[in-house]
Amino acid sequence: MTHQPFLLSSTRSALLAVALGLSTSAALAGGQHAGGHHNPAIGEPGVASRVTRTIDVEAADTMRFTPANITVKRGETVRFRIRNSGQLPHEFSLGTEKDLLDHYEVMKKFPGMEHAEPNQISLKPGEQGEIIWRFTKTGVVHFACLHVGHYDAGMKGQVRVSTKP
Repeated sequence: MTHQPFLLSSTRSALLAVALGLSTSAALAGGQHAGGHHNPAIGEPGVASRVTRTIDVEAADTMRFTPANITVKRGETVRFRIRNSGQLPHEFSLGTEKDLLDHYEVMKKFPGMEHAEPNQISLKPGEQGEIIWRFTKTGVVHFACLHVGHYDAGMKGQVRVSTKP
């Protein structure tokens, strides 16, 4: 599996590494900041040819995602088509609640970050993008906008992964 490069300048990456107590080379390894985001507990990047369903998600300036609660079946590959309907930048990040909260703390220190990881997308006002994700385990996968203030205002949701459709 390859990761797309994270959109940070070398200087900003070095500052991030220092802030997190990492060596600069560790922060830049694999093109990921803070050592990467992939957590098998939430699944894995999906393959477009295996998408079984597309779910449209709106990210709005009301600091809400619509829908905020989604149910999928374990093993299902979903295309999330996310549209930023607002005038502010938003993002859609899949993760465990802990991963999202940890990353939110980093975002507070470096609020201009943009994401290009398979489980995250940053969207400017009016933009649309997609994430293709395969849910491999039952349970709850969280999603959130981690721009400063957005998460605290309630811009988050859950994907419930079950064995039944």
